[in-house]
Amino acid sequence: MTAAATLPSIRGRLLRALTLWAVLWCSALALAVWLGVREETDELLDDTLQTTAEVLMGPLWAGGEALPGPGTEPGPAPALNGAAAPGGRRFVWQQVSHAGPAQVLRHSVGAPAMPLLATPSPGFSSLPDWRVYGTALGRDSQLLYVAQTTHEREEAMAELGLAVLLAGLPTGLLGLLWLHWRVRQELAPLQALSQRLAGHDPLQPGATLGPARHAELHPVHQAIDALAGRLVQRVAQERAFTAHAAHALRTPLAGIDAQLAMALREAPPALQPRLQRVRDAATRLQRVVVGLLTLFRSGLELQRVPLNLYTLMERLAPEGLAVRVVATHAVSGDADLLTAALLNLLDNAQRHGAREVVLSTPAPEVLRLHDDGEGADASRRRGWQQALDSQDYQGRTGLGLMLADLVARAHGGRLRLPEIATATFAATGFVAEMELIAMPDPEETHAR
Repeated sequence: MTAAATLPSIRGRLLRALTLWAVLWCSALALAVWLGVREETDELLDDTLQTTAEVLMGPLWAGGEALPGPGTEPGPAPALNGAAAPGGRRFVWQQVSHAGPAQVLRHSVGAPAMPLLATPSPGFSSLPDWRVYGTALGRDSQLLYVAQTTHEREEAMAELGLAVLLAGLPTGLLGLLWLHWRVRQELAPLQALSQRLAGHDPLQPGATLGPARHAELHPVHQAIDALAGRLVQRVAQERAFTAHAAHALRTPLAGIDAQLAMALREAPPALQPRLQRVRDAATRLQRVVVGLLTLFRSGLELQRVPLNLYTLMERLAPEGLAVRVVATHAVSGDADLLTAALLNLLDNAQRHGAREVVLSTPAPEVLRLHDDGEGADASRRRGWQQALDSQDYQGRTGLGLMLADLVARAHGGRLRLPEIATATFAATGFVAEMELIAMPDPEETHAR
């Protein structure tokens, strides 16, 4: 898991907040709509009961000769104890006399034989299983009751609620998807900015991020360009100092080396070992100075030309170190930069006990140095490789490896420290490969 994956995400938090608010808003809206529809449905059903009563009043007022529907004779009937009327009827009516004890005079098929209401109750009444509307017939304290089962009304409410849900859910989901898409679109400029920064080199002349595409990103662009300007100024100052110091040191060091060479020829044998050690130290100091010049030049334009490794190594091979060249592929590069890098790698090999170095070209634009020195164990080599890959040079790599990697990167490649077993020659010592162009990663290639 990468470090970025463990950090809180602005997009994730924003999407979660919008999703929560969208769900709450849609739920509140659906509840409000359902309550409103329920109220209107109650009124509509009550109006239906009232209209039905008004329609029935005419025949009942006339004496009952034209009562609608069969089964109008009075008589014993089952008690009122169910949510639905017998026979599955949802609407029923009763003609009830309240002159004495409540008595059903007539009723529709499926209506209870017992009065729905024991006391005269004009208007609307709610019973456990019925919604009743009563109206006076104007004779002998008689009332007409029209009733509907509460089960029917609950079923109607459930259907309305389901209809509201089915109508609102797709709309809510579409709205939520649109919000997700919109958030991604609005945050896309940040992703585009990160991609532009990945390829942005502030050290290039005239390098700038350019104008921002959104007002919110304008101060970010300005801050990055200002930071890049300060970085360019700092690098220019350091390069100027490095170049001045290196040039100022190289000339006296060359004079010191010449004087030490003359002193070695003229000194008595007893002093020659000590003078030779001094000359060796001066030679290493010269290579450090060359390395500083390499650091100064690594960011400048390359002078890439085909290289003759045999001629190059004749001038570079230090005393006491045998260098063998096996050139099977062509190599091109900046001769000055590669000379400085190879000098430092050869110096590293000699300081770690090497007596022989093989310089080969296992592939086009690849230089491999394999020495027979003491080498390094796998853990140290992996640590160096990680530092080189991340360009974390401070305190983790020596000057030789750092310069070689900088030179390789200036050519578009990098420095590798492969396993000894992958080398062409003896399975001892140390191997370093300078890729002078970008090469595919063997592990990634194998994974694919």
